[in-house]
Amino acid sequence: MKKLSITSLVAAGALLAAATVQAAEVKIALDSPPDMEKAGSYVWSHTFAEELKKHGMAAKEFPRGALGGEAERLDQTSQGLLEVNMADVKSAGKIDKLIFGLYLPYLYNDNDHQDRAIAHAGLMNKINANIAKGGVRILAFTIVGPASGIFNTKRPIHSVKDMADLRMRALDENQIALYKAWGSNGTIVAWKEVPNALQTGVAHGYMNPSFVPVMFGHTDFIKHFTDSKSIVGGRLALASNDWYMGLSAKERTIVDNAAAVATKANRAWLKKAEPGMLEGLKKAGVSIVQLAPEARAEFQKLSKIVYTEGVLTPAQVKVWVDAANATR
Repeated sequence: MKKLSITSLVAAGALLAAATVQAAEVKIALDSPPDMEKAGSYVWSHTFAEELKKHGMAAKEFPRGALGGEAERLDQTSQGLLEVNMADVKSAGKIDKLIFGLYLPYLYNDNDHQDRAIAHAGLMNKINANIAKGGVRILAFTIVGPASGIFNTKRPIHSVKDMADLRMRALDENQIALYKAWGSNGTIVAWKEVPNALQTGVAHGYMNPSFVPVMFGHTDFIKHFTDSKSIVGGRLALASNDWYMGLSAKERTIVDNAAAVATKANRAWLKKAEPGMLEGLKKAGVSIVQLAPEARAEFQKLSKIVYTEGVLTPAQVKVWVDAANATR
């Protein structure tokens, strides 16, 4: 059995204490502020919790950070101490890298196309079969905003050559490979350390959906945004596989239906919220660049190196490319 870290053990004690009070309670670890207007991840988690309650299953939301960081929450979920964890894609990727196909740049036309690709030919079932060995399963892919663009503290990015001396905060090794393909560098920085990294120059920027600097208060440092629409990104609603498989048939149906309702609400939120996201950046004093077609084509061409030299094997890339092409 996998050992828990000290931080995880502390959080696990709190979870076990909560479990003695109400054994049937579904604990949900949040990864964003509890804001139904601005936080797409919270739209999913809160809708999911309310749907469970509506059908007789108790649920409790734990604030972001209350149960530890990404690694600690993954430990707790894999051990069955935490039922549902709003997690980054890297959490599942630590167990099996196939999930990183979600982040292949310029593969999907938009969020709807990515959803169709995920659903194609039982792809999500294949991923869940792979990551079950790590004690978790994916209930849903949660959209947190429109396709990611490039934020930085130094200059407007009009073309690939403007990336040359930037050091970008990377989520994982896949993003580092992408930055290298663009002629810049990447460094992995935990999200909570990003403000300090931006202020000290450890990182000059990051790639994220357009709302992120406003929501997390980074516009004091971030001054430029290029709407490159590089990656249709998001996060995961991860569940403990032991918990899920231990549910009765009725309970599992309630959970599956609640996940479907929450996913629908999450996608509806994006359609409503997206038009105001760029306006929020403008009001915060962030300059916005829309790439010229030839500049976008250059980013797209160079990004293809990640398909062959990234963290995925050629066979894994083919699974995603085939799914995307079949649903385009």
